[in-house]
Amino acid sequence: MICGLISGAIVSTFMLFSIAYCYQSGTFDGSIVLGYASMILAFSLIFVGVKNFRDKYNNGFITFWQAFKVGLYIALVASTVYMLVWLVDYYFFIPDFMDKYASSVLKQAQEAGASEAEMQEKVAEMGSYKEMYKNPVMVILFTYFEILPVGILVSLICALILKRPGQKANVV
Repeated sequence: MICGLISGAIVSTFMLFSIAYCYQSGTFDGSIVLGYASMILAFSLIFVGVKNFRDKYNNGFITFWQAFKVGLYIALVASTVYMLVWLVDYYFFIPDFMDKYASSVLKQAQEAGASEAEMQEKVAEMGSYKEMYKNPVMVILFTYFEILPVGILVSLICALILKRPGQKANVV
C-alpha cells in the first residue's frame, strides 16, 4: 500500500506539472515521453515493494505469481491515485482540456502537411474523443488504460527478476 501510494504521488505530480505546462503553452509535444518516463520512474517502487515483501515478510522466498500479485497491487493503487488526481484536475481545473488537446493535434497535423481528407479524418477522430470524454466512466477507463499496462509490464519484469521459490525437501 505504501509503495503504491508513493508511486501514485510521484506519477501524479509529474502529470500535474506536465499538463499545466502543456495547457499553458498550448502544445502537447513531448508530454507523452515525459509521461511514460515518469510512470516507469514511479513504478520502480514495484521492485522495492516486491523485494521488501520477499525479504522481510516471506523468509526470502517468493514465487513468480506471488511477486506478480504484489507488483500488480502496487500498480493498481498507484493507477487509482493517478486516475483520481486526473479526475479532480480535469473536472475542477481544466474542463476544456480536450478542446485544447484536439486543437493542438489538428494544428500539428496541419503543420505536417496533412491533406484535406486526412484533416477531416483527424477532425472526426478528435470529435469522437471529445464526445467520449463527456462520460466520466470513459474518462476513468481511458486514464486506467493509459497507466495500468505500464504497471502490469513492470510487475511482470520485477516478478521475473525477483522470484526465488522455496527449496523443496529432499526425499530419500
